[in-house]
Amino acid sequence: MAFLNIAKMFFIKNQRDEEKASREECTLDGTVDHYGRPAVRSATGGWFAGILLLVNQGLATLAFFGVGVNLVLFLTRVMGQDNADAANNVSKWTGTVYLFSLLGAFLSDSYWGRYKTCAIFQLIYVVGLISLSIFSFIFLVKPKGCGDENTPCRSPSRTHIAVYYVSIYLVALGNGGYQPNIATFGSDQFDGDHAHESVSKVAFFSYFYLALNLGSLFSNTVLVYFEDKGMWTLGFWASTASAVLALLLFLVGTPRYRHFTPKGNPLSRFSQVLVASARKWNVHLPENADHHLYEIQEHDSSNRKILHTEGFKFLDKAALITTKESVCDLEERINPWHLCTVTQVEEVKCILRLLPIWLCTILYSVVFTQMASLFVEQGAAMRTNIAGFHIPAASMSSFDILSVATFIFIYRRVLDPLVARLKKTHRAQGFTELQRMGVGLIIAIMAMVAAGIVEHLRLKHASNECPRCPNSSSSLSIFWQVPQYMLIGASEVFMYVGQLEFFNGQAPEGLKSLASALCMTSISLGNYVSSLLVSIVMRISTTHRMPGWIPGNLNKGHLDRFYFLLAALTTADFAVYILCAKWYKYIEFEERNSSCLKNIGDSKQQEDHIDLH
Repeated sequence: MAFLNIAKMFFIKNQRDEEKASREECTLDGTVDHYGRPAVRSATGGWFAGILLLVNQGLATLAFFGVGVNLVLFLTRVMGQDNADAANNVSKWTGTVYLFSLLGAFLSDSYWGRYKTCAIFQLIYVVGLISLSIFSFIFLVKPKGCGDENTPCRSPSRTHIAVYYVSIYLVALGNGGYQPNIATFGSDQFDGDHAHESVSKVAFFSYFYLALNLGSLFSNTVLVYFEDKGMWTLGFWASTASAVLALLLFLVGTPRYRHFTPKGNPLSRFSQVLVASARKWNVHLPENADHHLYEIQEHDSSNRKILHTEGFKFLDKAALITTKESVCDLEERINPWHLCTVTQVEEVKCILRLLPIWLCTILYSVVFTQMASLFVEQGAAMRTNIAGFHIPAASMSSFDILSVATFIFIYRRVLDPLVARLKKTHRAQGFTELQRMGVGLIIAIMAMVAAGIVEHLRLKHASNECPRCPNSSSSLSIFWQVPQYMLIGASEVFMYVGQLEFFNGQAPEGLKSLASALCMTSISLGNYVSSLLVSIVMRISTTHRMPGWIPGNLNKGHLDRFYFLLAALTTADFAVYILCAKWYKYIEFEERNSSCLKNIGDSKQQEDHIDLH
């Protein structure tokens, strides 16, 4: 009998040790592997999957900018469009990319999941690039060698034009649907509830943004050079090869990826909260409302509960259990249009709190877009020949990319640990995401001030050298622009990387891809606001004596005043942002344990059941 008791105790101890080992091996955040089983930490995710996705992003970005960066030149030189029509078509195409990002995010969060969405849209992306490469070679770039600065191409037929637009909009659809999901999918490979992997999860967004910039660097230098010389087919096929390689690398990592299961249509969940709260508009909330609010009691690690927060109390009524609901039958007969869970209500609250922060980032995107427009025009009006070598004004964006790479290293390795040590905090990071975004706004203000000072000096040099030569370029070297490009790059590290981390971390698990899409739409809206602002400034500043602040000939205008205006507007935006950041309440999740234990228990029962038979 004593022997049996000892054997029993030994068996129970071994079982507990196995469960403990399994708890350490499995992820804590509810992710599953490719077969739908709880993800084992050592066999899935981590930096092996993360690096594959970073390389995938770099190659896909290279392919995208290989088409997009010179699209306006292709439309004018090859398709025969005038400057205004070409610029308008490029704006429509770029805006469509961001609209498709919302579509991709919706399908990912609601139905397909991030892996399937990335794979499908990358395949569409590749098909679009192959179509563009083939039809450009066969029909558009004719005669051979045309499309450079001097040799025009023959006019395309309506059929050729239609095929071309189908191809580039397939590229827009593929890239737009893929982009908001790949960053979130990459962060899914790291367990945010694990001490070590949570640090890697935060670091991934910095490296993701770095990969994006390195991919665009190759396109903005090498591919741009060949396409500018009329080698359009070579540029398009290089983009196609890059996209195909990106897709293959993505598929190679399939057995190693971790996945979150989609949570269903978020629009219906939001609508249920609004309808349920409206139905109970006249119902009074008790003082201790937490004890009267409905929440599912079953623990499901794949669907993490959100703790109740104060604010937006009228929405709490959607989760209020009234006398009309039977508590006994609540779990079986619940109507979500009458009664919602606390987690469901908090999802709506979370989005409402994120919107003011998101709106404050739009004006930063206005500053960011100047790098691709007015910075280039300003550089073209400066001295671009250095030691007999011509420096294209657009190539100065390379300093922005170098700045991004430099400041990511400085922030990750020096600044953030230093701030954490000064704050004496136990957090992995020194700055919060909101603090980083605020620093990004401050640096953006500095960038606009620097650009304004450089433009003021350029105008002064141009007027002093030849007062009667309004069309002459200033002798001020284009390298005076380096500080403003470097400051924009530094601000991106704080703003855009912090924005990705913030929206991904604060969005509910069923809306993370949509949150990434919001980051992209802020850039899109920044372009529209910038265009509107330029139109307003030109309308107000144009008189019969002065052609406005930003005329075709910058020597006759005052671009410096526009830069200082942007600095002032960004300062005002920063003040509003501070108020929004202080008002914001971070989302709080319920703590959870490993998702493997229940599965292990079920597996043991199945094994016992098989043995008994």
